[in-house]
Amino acid sequence: MFKLSLLSLILLLPACSLTPGMNMKAENNLSELEVPMMKNGRMTKGKTPIVPITADLIIERENARLKTDNNLPPVDISKVSYKIGPQDRLQVTVWEHPELNDPGGERITPELAGKVVDDNGDLYYPYVGSIHVGGKTITEARTELTSELSKYFKKVKLDIRVLSFQSHRAAIVGEVKVPGVQSMNETPLTISEAISHAGGVTGDADMSNVALARDGKSYKIDVLALYAKGNSTQNLLLKDGDVLYIPDHRDNKVLMLGEVGRQQALQINKGKMSLAQALGEAYGFDLNTSRPEEIYVIRPGDMNPEIFHLNAGSPDAMILGDQFALQAHDTVFVGTAGVTQWSRVLNQILPGSFTSMMSLAATQGM
Repeated sequence: MFKLSLLSLILLLPACSLTPGMNMKAENNLSELEVPMMKNGRMTKGKTPIVPITADLIIERENARLKTDNNLPPVDISKVSYKIGPQDRLQVTVWEHPELNDPGGERITPELAGKVVDDNGDLYYPYVGSIHVGGKTITEARTELTSELSKYFKKVKLDIRVLSFQSHRAAIVGEVKVPGVQSMNETPLTISEAISHAGGVTGDADMSNVALARDGKSYKIDVLALYAKGNSTQNLLLKDGDVLYIPDHRDNKVLMLGEVGRQQALQINKGKMSLAQALGEAYGFDLNTSRPEEIYVIRPGDMNPEIFHLNAGSPDAMILGDQFALQAHDTVFVGTAGVTQWSRVLNQILPGSFTSMMSLAATQGM
């Protein structure tokens, strides 16, 4: 009677309570889940499809990544010339007319030498008055000033050079040794040069996910590909007002849960980790306790989550897993075999139930 009562208790337990996460099982033919997500700036609930990891999916994602890389602003150093701007300090030298030049000549300190371009881009010069030089190259400004002075002097020969570059700046912040604002000069400033001027990166820098903020948009720059593979498309020219952010790689982790050899958070090194690599570093999964047909990748996606499903029981599973790239903050979950779930539930229920039933039997004289 005791055994029968105990067996009846177990069999009456609801199946869903025995198998947490059962609603993600492939055998239930579930194609989507209801999850919280961001929509029109507000938190709401929405349906997220469970997407099978296939060759077509991997090709589609890789093409999308390459398209994003190709959307970066073009790099053409040959067509870039410094444009004069407000607060630049210019030195104008007119040959054979010392009265037009700075009094004191070379004895003047650089901080006091030359003439400052005002906030409107105008420069005041004797005889000419105000002349607009903002947005012009050195050559263009020299040509225009020569033309204006030629109205008062014959055979004017002059030269213009920038003593202090102040109008164009870019900020380099994050995991660099000397973060701060860098002034741009006549030599175009590229991303690699800006990082070098900032003393290089720290040991915690994530070089694969550098962010460039420009004109209200953000671009992802793979500086590691520039250094390791010579991908010059990533070495953009910086513009006035750009902000280059070098992130910290320590937050780039993948969480391994479920029936893996070791549940842990794995660090993504050098910006790349495949699903197969993550499973390998977590010591794989036990074929006796796990359900290889149920490997899921849950991607939060800035409140627009995605869920991917890999059936590791198929012959091509490991090839697909090796080609499927994980991202920071992904969670990999390996399902539990049904017999393992039953075993764990019985181990939790039977000892307490046995003690309770024995106590009940003793009091009733069974």
